[in-house]
Amino acid sequence: MTSQSLTLEGLAATLPAKGRLMGLDLGTQTIGVAISDVERRLATPVETIARVKFRKDVENLIKLADARQALAFIIGLPLNMDGSEGPRAQATRAFVRNCAPLDHRPFIFWDERLSTAAVTRALIDQDASRARRAEVVDRMAAAYILQGALDRLKRLTPPGASQD
Repeated sequence: MTSQSLTLEGLAATLPAKGRLMGLDLGTQTIGVAISDVERRLATPVETIARVKFRKDVENLIKLADARQALAFIIGLPLNMDGSEGPRAQATRAFVRNCAPLDHRPFIFWDERLSTAAVTRALIDQDASRARRAEVVDRMAAAYILQGALDRLKRLTPPGASQD
């Protein structure tokens, strides 16, 4: 099964009981990165990578994933509000297609509609300055995306299955 066709449900069937997942919010200028704990209960923002060139961006992601022992990537798919795919979603799919030969880990798409808006609203509610919001929004959006996938994975775990 290729990384392009693997679903979260398919990933759930292949994951060991413990292991980290890495969340990505792919933007045109930056890539927000988040990581889960080994029990896959909580997503934590890690960093924001400034995009340079495709190969360098992927090398940075692979280094982070290796250092954090991530088993797979959960990447936000920026769908339109009606669920259709526009140019940004197509660019995200192309990014993943181009990553496939460079790393063995699967990429799982996760609907990221309104993730950045939700994170921005939360930061505004916390009185974060505009500069602070700009600094953290991408990695926090990656954590928001990853947390949604983690919550779904938890619901996919069969009753009585051990997560220990």
